[in-house]
Amino acid sequence: MNVTKWRGGTTAFALLAMILGVAAWAGEKPQVRVEGAETVGPRTLEDQTREAVVRDYLAAWQTMGKALADNNVSQLNADFVGFAKDRLAKTIRDQQKLNIATRYQDRRHDISLIFYSPEGLSVQLLDNVEYDVQILDHEKLQATQHVRARYIAVLSPTEVQWKVRILQATQ
Repeated sequence: MNVTKWRGGTTAFALLAMILGVAAWAGEKPQVRVEGAETVGPRTLEDQTREAVVRDYLAAWQTMGKALADNNVSQLNADFVGFAKDRLAKTIRDQQKLNIATRYQDRRHDISLIFYSPEGLSVQLLDNVEYDVQILDHEKLQATQHVRARYIAVLSPTEVQWKVRILQATQ
């Protein structure tokens, strides 16, 4: 992080305030509503599986937010694979080229689990999400926008968790 000189001192105070502001802004938990469904497609979705899918999906949103704010592609490895990881990595690389960053704060998730594959290798969900996004240019806040969007996500199981394979905004 670049700390510049200001009137004989560093902007450490401003930097600290910015970091604390980010932590406070990003530390808020979103409201989450999950539409209960025991049978989604040809397979029964057990409570434990549903809870794990939702937990890991929400964790992926936190990871995505941190990776985009830090412009750090490697952070995506924790919760993303395949197409979703590739697209987010491209977004981060584009941000790095422009020397911008984005901060996401998800405010609300209305999740509907809609399909659980017969072999148990994927779960599809719809999420009506509300979030705030801030755009920073050279670490200076340029804009904040409140967004309401609908996402479709596909998660696949790994050894210890579900990872987001597809995350696509829909119309």
